[in-house]
Amino acid sequence: MPVSKNYNNASKSTNAPRVYKVRAASDEQQQKQTCNPRTSAAGLPLDLQQLVLNIFRSAFSERLSADISPLLQEIKQHLYERNFTAAFGQIDYLEAYAARWSPSRALGYLQVLHGLQSHLIPPQKESWKIACLGGGAGAEIVALAGSLRLFFGAGTETPKLDIQAVDVANWSCVIQSIQEPLTKLPPQTSYISSCDRKPFIDLSSFNTTFHHMDLLSATSTALRPIITPANLITILFTLNELYSTSMQLTQSLLLHITSLSVTGTLLLVVDSPGSYSTVKLGKEGTERKYPMQWLLEHMLLESASGVGGQKKWEQVISEDSVWFRLDKRLKYPMELENMRYQMHLYRRL
Repeated sequence: MPVSKNYNNASKSTNAPRVYKVRAASDEQQQKQTCNPRTSAAGLPLDLQQLVLNIFRSAFSERLSADISPLLQEIKQHLYERNFTAAFGQIDYLEAYAARWSPSRALGYLQVLHGLQSHLIPPQKESWKIACLGGGAGAEIVALAGSLRLFFGAGTETPKLDIQAVDVANWSCVIQSIQEPLTKLPPQTSYISSCDRKPFIDLSSFNTTFHHMDLLSATSTALRPIITPANLITILFTLNELYSTSMQLTQSLLLHITSLSVTGTLLLVVDSPGSYSTVKLGKEGTERKYPMQWLLEHMLLESASGVGGQKKWEQVISEDSVWFRLDKRLKYPMELENMRYQMHLYRRL
C-alpha cells in the first residue's frame, strides 16, 4: 500500500485509492458474463472473487456492522492535510481503511497475478517466497493467497506461501485480523454458502511475517533477509509515493533491491497510470515532471548495470494502463470501485 514512506515529507493530496465511479461492467461485458455465469469481466472465477471479499467482511465484521463513515472522513481529512502519522496512527483508522479500500485492491491485484501466472510460480518450487514492500494493509496478502487457489485449485497440494510484508505504518493488527479468516473455517452467513465453508487456504501452506520498517531508511543488512530469499518482490501502489518523498532515497532502495536479489527474482511494480504517477524535480518555478515509469526503467535497465554495462534486469511485461472492473454480482457491505493501474514486471539477470 502507498504508506511506505516518510509521512511528514510525503508529497500527495490523498493516500486513499483514487475513486472511479464506474462500478458496473459494460453491456458487452455483462453479456459475456451471462454466457459464462461463473466468470467475471476480469476473467477471474466469480466465486473466488466473492471469497476474497468474504475474507475482509469477516476480518472487519465489527467495523462493517457499524457506521464507519465518520472514521473514513477523519482519515480523508488527515490525508488531505498530509498528516500521515495521524491518518495511520491508530487501530480504528487502520481497520476502517483496510475494510474500505483493501478489498477492491485485493481483487485488482488478483487480476494482475492471474495475467502473470505463467511467469510467477516455477512448478518445481516447494515454497513461494514473496517480499511485499509497502504491503501492510492486507490487499497483497489476500490476493497472493487467492492466487494459490486460482493457480492450483482448492483442496490440492500447493507450494507454501511465505510472505514478508514491509511497511512504515504498523499494520500488524490488520494482518492478524486477516489471517484468521484466511486459515480458519468461516462462519455460516448470507455471504458464504455452505459449500464454501472451508478455509480459504491451508494453514500449513501459508505464513506471513510483518516488518514495521521505513523502506527509505532501511539498510542492506535489514533488507537482506527479506529481499534475497524472495522469488517475487512486489511494490504495489507504493513506488510513486516513495519517489514523491525522496527520489534519491528511492533510487537507493532500488539499488539495494538490485544488489540483494538473486538471478531469476521477479520484481512487480503496480501503480496509478499516466499523469497520476509523476515526480517533480528541480526548484520551484523551474521544476520538471518525470513519469514514474521512466525513472524506474532508467534506474533498473540503465543505472543499475554493472561493470562493463552488464544488464542487471530485463523487462518481462509492461502495461501503461489497465482497468480492473468489478462484477456487479459481487456482494460486500460497502460500495467498492474499479481500479485503473500501470503494471511492470522485471526479472533479475
